[in-house]
Amino acid sequence: VQLQASGGGLVQAGGSLRLSCAASGGIFSRFSMGWFRQVPGMEREFVAWIGWSGVNRFYADSDSVKGRFTISRDNAKDTVFLQMTSLKPEDTAIYYCAARRAYSGTTYSGDYGYWGQGTLVTVSS
Repeated sequence: VQLQASGGGLVQAGGSLRLSCAASGGIFSRFSMGWFRQVPGMEREFVAWIGWSGVNRFYADSDSVKGRFTISRDNAKDTVFLQMTSLKPEDTAIYYCAARRAYSGTTYSGDYGYWGQGTLVTVSS
């Protein structure tokens, strides 16, 4: 499956962005999807995952993500979303979507076999 992330950009602190990740070449509804982010020079960090039915979701165990980010998916459109609100400068990173051929996702990047190219989110103070 091929993944194409989009929706990144420059936003002021307190603003919102909605990232999208369009999938092609596979049965999207049979993949759990995850979002990760990475600051250059640092390790890739888990943000959220959503199971293939859209019912099960899990967020990073961090106050910086919970309550501000929402992961969702539209299986009819083969797309997963990450709605980000109340953005902070520390949210600045390249955001990657990833697919895992399983009912549920995990927080470990190595469990995902397919990755998008990343989309840059920059939050100014």
